[in-house]
Amino acid sequence: MRKIVSVSLGSSKRDHSAEVELLGEKFEIKRIGTDGDFKKAQKLLIELDGKVDAIGLGGLDIYLYTRNERYALKDGLRLKEVVKNTPVVDGSGLKNTLEREVVKYLLNEDKFKLKEKKILMVSAMDRFGMAQAFWEAGCKMIFGDLIFALQIDKPIFSLEELEEYAKKLLPEICKLPISFLYPVGKEQEKEPEEKYVKYYNESDLIAGDFHFIKKYLPKNLQGKIILTNTVTKEDLENLKAKNVSYLITTTPEFQGRSFGTNVLEAALLAILQKKWEEITPNDYLNLINKLKFKARIEKLN
Repeated sequence: MRKIVSVSLGSSKRDHSAEVELLGEKFEIKRIGTDGDFKKAQKLLIELDGKVDAIGLGGLDIYLYTRNERYALKDGLRLKEVVKNTPVVDGSGLKNTLEREVVKYLLNEDKFKLKEKKILMVSAMDRFGMAQAFWEAGCKMIFGDLIFALQIDKPIFSLEELEEYAKKLLPEICKLPISFLYPVGKEQEKEPEEKYVKYYNESDLIAGDFHFIKKYLPKNLQGKIILTNTVTKEDLENLKAKNVSYLITTTPEFQGRSFGTNVLEAALLAILQKKWEEITPNDYLNLINKLKFKARIEKLN
């Protein structure tokens, strides 16, 4: 049985494990949260090195991408570099392939009519493939990177403007500890702070990382669609109570839980038997098609 482990800086309360079969092979998939403890995450990664088939990093990225640039996050590299033998991924390969395909699929679904709706992406730099797919389809976008990561109340309305901000700010921002930019550890367990509510209210679909979405989540999301990936049963119930219309996850459900893209990418890496840097988007897309992965769509209200 192949073993896949996600080591996350997130809350250990969100830990989960599952056994699944992919293309005739059995996989044990596990998520281990370190409650924001960076040294604990490093230690765990060293312990797992050489003992599992692939490792996913959760709670942070190694790289952020635009159309022409790649930006390395210092903390992401620090975690990746303690692992010497086992392949390590951050989910960016799937964000750039699977999530683009999910957007294309949703845009062709008449019941959602997404081209006519306004879409809030809480962090487009974290999921540039998704952002680009929506933008190139002509959707009306609000990119919330400055709002949700930096608490600067400035929405971005075009992909070009987003890339300009990335070019100016990311070289320095990427040097900051991840906890300055993204909820880790117990920050993930906090009740949402109702702030920047107008951006939720004026959008029909809220897309992106769930912890960013949750950060300022209003009490009422009547008729809204949430497009995200890592959600627990408790998250689902909370969204239902807030009157969310549909929950869509880009990764499939495994035994009651949709895992993060980093976990799924680690499993695909183990199947492909290639180095991470050698895998092409077509490698991922061909494998996704073989596995018949589809977006998980649940009508909540």
